[in-house]
This record gives sequence, structure tokens and C-alpha cells, in this order.
Amino acid sequence: MADKSVASNRKARHFYDIKETVEAGLVLTGTEVKSLRMGQANLVDSFASFDRGELILYNMHISPYEPGNRYNQDPRRSRKLLLHKQQIKRLIGKVTQRGFTLVPLRVYFGERGYAKVEIALAKGKKQYDRREAIKERDVKRELEREMKDRR
Repeated sequence: MADKSVASNRKARHFYDIKETVEAGLVLTGTEVKSLRMGQANLVDSFASFDRGELILYNMHISPYEPGNRYNQDPRRSRKLLLHKQQIKRLIGKVTQRGFTLVPLRVYFGERGYAKVEIALAKGKKQYDRREAIKERDVKRELEREMKDRR
């Protein structure tokens, strides 16, 4: 069974230089899981941070499940992420270095049906770095086009 991707943060790769990624479990309520299965999630402007030794995901929007009425939670509530203690300690050590941040890249359902988040340890790109990446992508695209035409 392949991973079923629910939402992705496409702008994260544009604004951040991704150093490494980590898979984390997501603590959700029943109506949030149902809403996620319908693809009702948004990762724009979301980030992860540490609070009392736990990793918390902030600003992830999960739309309310229509039939859920009173059991629905706040769409932008903070959600706990599940990692092993050693992984959390290692990430705390890296995040305390200057410039590193934790950015969610995508939300998906794993092989066993549990909601997972792919978290990236990333460094923010400067404006000139972003322009350079766009130029490199354009040059690569042109080269591919030229190679295709010559065949």
C-alpha cells in the first residue's frame, strides 16, 4: 500500500534550504482524521517548535468535518508530533544552532493507516539564493529542451 499524500507545502522548498527530513506521527481527534482522509488540510504558514520537551505543530489548518458538528476542533489548533526521545533531542540540538527551523513538507497516511507528517530541518534562503535557484532551474530546463530537440 503506497503512502496517500493529503497535503503538501510546495513553497517550503522555495523559501528554505532543506538539510534533512524526519517522519513524525500526528496526534489528532476522530473528526480531524475524517477531514484529513477527505483531503481537507493546508500546510501554508505552518511550522514546528519545541514546548516543554515535546514537538508541536502550529498553524496547520484542518477544515472542520461537516457531519462532525460539536466534536469538531479549532481548525488551526496546535497539534503534538510523535517522535522517539532520541530524535527529539537531536532535533533540539540542531534547531538551537543559528538559522535552523522545522518546517512541515507534507501530511500523508502511512502504510498502517496512521496520519504522518514529514518534517524538514531547514535553513531560510536569502532573496539572492532564491533567484539563483530559479536561474539554475531555467538553465536546466533549457538544456533538457535542447537535448530533446537534437534527438
